[in-house]
Amino acid sequence: MDDAVIRSMLKWPDVPDVYGWLQLDRRGSWRIRVAAPGDEPRFEPIANRALREFIARNYLADRRGCWYFQNGPQRVFVTLAYAPFVYRLENGALEDHCGGAPGFPDGAWLDEEGSLVLSTPGRAGLLDDRDLGAVAESLSAGEFRAGNRAIPVGALASTEVEARFGFVREPKAAE
Repeated sequence: MDDAVIRSMLKWPDVPDVYGWLQLDRRGSWRIRVAAPGDEPRFEPIANRALREFIARNYLADRRGCWYFQNGPQRVFVTLAYAPFVYRLENGALEDHCGGAPGFPDGAWLDEEGSLVLSTPGRAGLLDDRDLGAVAESLSAGEFRAGNRAIPVGALASTEVEARFGFVREPKAAE
């Protein structure tokens, strides 16, 4: 977490949380609500690179498994299109949408829609669909292969992903 964020949390400890304004899509893009209150919600990708990087550096989960962006003293909870992380293949290695290198997965599952769920230590994520072609041959053989490493691929219903990995797709205010 950025030092400036930590300092602002100490300075203003009681800022209310925000829900329904930030999304993470299935390709790892941050999307922000642009519709006015009362209008039908519309979300657009955040185009500003510095803002995307700031969000990524300050992206965390609470005890409930709700993911949020710590925006100074305020938590902005993220609605997840599928999972808290989206992975890309970069030169045969995984990289997450925040720019981290999570290491080789310790588990892999295909859901009923053909989405590939990968777990790495302490994280669960979705492989960006644009990278499925690169691993299609190994998936047809029942494994996920990247570089010279491979793990077996199981089956998992998309409706089970949230509970299996302990995260919340649509955070709501705690009651």
